[in-house]
Amino acid sequence: MEYKDYYKILGVERDAKEAEIKTAYRRLARKYHPDVSKEAEAEKKFKELGEAYEVLKDKDKRQAYDQLGANWKSGQNFNPPPGWEDIFSNVGSARNTSGAGFGGASGFSDFFESMFGGGFAQGGGGFNQSGGFQQSGYQAKGADQNASISITLEDAFQGAKKNIRLGNKQTGNGRNLDVKIPAGITSGKRIRLTGQGGQGAGGGPNGDLYLEVTITPHRLFKIDGKNILLDLPIAPWEAVLGAQIKVPTLGGYVEAKIPAGSQSGKKLRLKNRGLKGNSSQGSPIGNQIVTLQIVMPDNCSEEDKKYFEDMAKRFDFDPRLKL
Repeated sequence: MEYKDYYKILGVERDAKEAEIKTAYRRLARKYHPDVSKEAEAEKKFKELGEAYEVLKDKDKRQAYDQLGANWKSGQNFNPPPGWEDIFSNVGSARNTSGAGFGGASGFSDFFESMFGGGFAQGGGGFNQSGGFQQSGYQAKGADQNASISITLEDAFQGAKKNIRLGNKQTGNGRNLDVKIPAGITSGKRIRLTGQGGQGAGGGPNGDLYLEVTITPHRLFKIDGKNILLDLPIAPWEAVLGAQIKVPTLGGYVEAKIPAGSQSGKKLRLKNRGLKGNSSQGSPIGNQIVTLQIVMPDNCSEEDKKYFEDMAKRFDFDPRLKL
């Protein structure tokens, strides 16, 4: 029969403590659980892990197993040493309570059955008759999963509720989820949906789903952290004389004063007109930063051009004097 190196299977040293063995088993069982694992031969590996843990977690079984020595290699043909039946005869039988085992009629490999004469004990684990995983001693949270969601800048400013569908659009398989978009969220942040990730093992809780947020480009505004940026066109006379004008914001139009003598590139701050902050984290509300852009009128008439000719004569002004 084939020798099973239970220490190698669990990836622990032969002198590993009970806690180390338990931790190694839980980590690997979660990784190779057939319901969630994408690893090759996950089911086979999962069965081997269960068998190894059944032996090494039990003080008597482990002590008897260790008497075989450390010179055997996993997969090697096993020739029992003299008197080995006496070593294992008093260890006790582990019977499969799930109704179906991992190998053979009673649960484990021939190597295990030859030593201990049984399958998974209560508190171990196995696949039940319906194909599900049954285990009273081991539970593991399901794997966390990641996806993405695109929202508008208005959604980010106001907060919103979205319904998204995850899954394969071609096959029709998938699920719909309601997602709450918190006001003030920015691109790159993640929204956590508790319990919407991978299925848990052994009755353990499901993992979480993390949605990475992307804010789609806006026709007017840009984002700088929590601040909203806007290039605002103004007429030459508004720049020279000053003006009271309406400025678009994500919360609607507001009145703003253009100072007399303003130049292109001058910045105005509209306080608290940016994205919502997080007071618990000391993050303030953002502002809207308005950059003035002087725009000349289109299609000047001959009369309009005379005004500019008069201006050229009236002003002793060279805009390139400092170049």
